[in-house]
Amino acid sequence: MIHPAILRKQRIVLIILFLLIVVTSVIGMGLGYSSLSYDRLLPTILGQGTFKEEFVLFSIRLPRMIITLLAGMALALSGAILQGLTRNDLADPGIIGINAGAGAAIAVFFLFFPINAGAFVYMLPLVAFGGALLTALAIYLFAYDRNAGLQPVRLVLIGIGFSMALSGLMIVLVSSAERAKVDFIAKWLAGNIWGADWPFIWAILPWLIILIPFSLYKANRLNVLGLGEPVAIGVGLAIERERIVLLLTAVALAASAVSVTGGITFVGLMGPHIAKALVGPRNQLFIPVAVLIGGWLLLVADTIGRNFLDPDGIPAGIMVALIGAPYFMYLLLKK
Repeated sequence: MIHPAILRKQRIVLIILFLLIVVTSVIGMGLGYSSLSYDRLLPTILGQGTFKEEFVLFSIRLPRMIITLLAGMALALSGAILQGLTRNDLADPGIIGINAGAGAAIAVFFLFFPINAGAFVYMLPLVAFGGALLTALAIYLFAYDRNAGLQPVRLVLIGIGFSMALSGLMIVLVSSAERAKVDFIAKWLAGNIWGADWPFIWAILPWLIILIPFSLYKANRLNVLGLGEPVAIGVGLAIERERIVLLLTAVALAASAVSVTGGITFVGLMGPHIAKALVGPRNQLFIPVAVLIGGWLLLVADTIGRNFLDPDGIPAGIMVALIGAPYFMYLLLKK
């Protein structure tokens, strides 16, 4: 039974976050290399803008902002699941190597398996999921001890090792590739929001529509797993089956996000932590908050980054890292 006061607090936090997303989106629509005055936003949205205004808003700004928002939500939810699954506050799909696994698979696919542009968009999340899944399973097997079970600290350390190794593999792969393909992989590594078009939105959206409600459905099981193996076994939870299902969910969310945004880390770390500080550690309470925080954080990072330097700006991955790296060090020293 959740206290009504906490539920009321959660609703207030969700409303505030929703308003922050709306305000940030409105600000972002007017900022950019081709400026769009704010008094023209509403007429343009209603279809009364000039050709240039409608092109800038509907073909450049809006798709990128929606992709950024959706990817941030997916990464934050993936981080929340991984932290609950491993009972480790430092778990994040970027830090423990899942993003790097997805990136390595995308690099191999992009360099060695030419495919037409239409199919490429929808194949990317599947390819990223395959690479991320293989990486996650390898990390899980190395971190698991038959006698002691899953070792949270060991999992993070092994994940960091895998992340470094796979990032090195990507550099080796692109070292002999042609210039255009090298540019793409370099942008991916930096966390540049490259999939900024409507087809990429339709490619990532089904994953979120399915996996966000599924994660909320599994929230109570995550609560039980967070209490430790003896408690989970005592209440009759099929631990290994639940771990595998939740791990697949986290991997799918992270893979779908990084397939269109590149190697972005720390969103999955910061979103759940801030949400827990606001509404408490129960998964059914903080997961919806973490999802909105993750989307807002990446939206803010990309809005600042793309307007910081002309004409290309700073990749969102670098902007998030500038905020997230000190936060990671703070958590590392605290824990």
